[in-house]
Amino acid sequence: MIDFIIVGNGLAGISFAEIALQHNKSIFVFDNNSQPSSKVAGGLYNPVVLKRFSEVWKAKEQIDFAFPLYHTIQARLNVVFDYELPILRKLFSIEEQNNWFQAADKLNLAPFLDPKLSNQKYSAIDSPFHYGKVNHTGYLEISTLIESYSKYLKDLNCYSTDSFDYIQIQFLESGIQYKDIHAKNIIFAEGFGLHANPFFNDLPLDGTKGELLIIKAADLQLDVVIKSSVFILPIGNDLYKVGATYDWKDKTNNPTEEGKKELVDKLKELISCDFEVIEHFAGVRPTVKDRRPLVGTHPLHSQLHLLNGLGTRGVMLGPYLANQLFQHIENAIPLENEINIERCYKKSRNS
Repeated sequence: MIDFIIVGNGLAGISFAEIALQHNKSIFVFDNNSQPSSKVAGGLYNPVVLKRFSEVWKAKEQIDFAFPLYHTIQARLNVVFDYELPILRKLFSIEEQNNWFQAADKLNLAPFLDPKLSNQKYSAIDSPFHYGKVNHTGYLEISTLIESYSKYLKDLNCYSTDSFDYIQIQFLESGIQYKDIHAKNIIFAEGFGLHANPFFNDLPLDGTKGELLIIKAADLQLDVVIKSSVFILPIGNDLYKVGATYDWKDKTNNPTEEGKKELVDKLKELISCDFEVIEHFAGVRPTVKDRRPLVGTHPLHSQLHLLNGLGTRGVMLGPYLANQLFQHIENAIPLENEINIERCYKKSRNS
């Protein structure tokens, strides 16, 4: 008997797999690559909501747990996918400057917001009100993480690209039987694919489509991430990721001309140099209406667990939530109310 079947090998699934393996648990991972949201994500991590200059929920706790885990994976697999880069938030007025100073003075935000404005000059960007600099930021090259971790799991003989067939689950007193695998638990970490899951598809996973571009701009010459109406993320060789759009209606992974035009128009407002669009990606982020993740155990089947709803902040959230779920299953440590799927079942019972 193995300890965990894990369905999904994006940020959530990898985080849970790594934590389980570090605790000497046996796992088997199914991932058919049907949900590209992790792979096409910008991969940015940032502890501050830059629209309102407010702290991301549990930002310090997320950072403190996530990056030792990522760096352990990097060292073991001999790859690099974590790139630390400051984020400069372009400021648009004296009022925004004052709001930045007020936020940087707050105890919870002081570790993340530089109290001095950056007057760094970039020839292709006009910034008369300067920038606010955010610390503890950067990006994960998520496709490198997923590809290298998938190979690692294959080498351990605990990885399959077969689609998971929910109908094949048999519930036993000693766990579950799935085809020829006898397991204690199943962790569903399918992202937007949750809608096909008959055990959890009644939960309010909404899904927000995001589109990104990779551009080539030899004259842009950025060594930081610029955040304005879009973000510009340097990835080397005069290439930059530009994102992202937010579409709450379209639930496909197909890039659209409308999304491309929106990004190009906003980019032209921000930079004055020439650029060429090299690639165009799209994916549906697993978002939730109350902006909190979906983590927990099925109300009727104690062997089935959910790790989902990471939204736009999966890089920081994934490891933190995976550890919460692991400790909940293994050591009966209660989940935080804000993330526990029980909140959704309570609402449906009371409505």
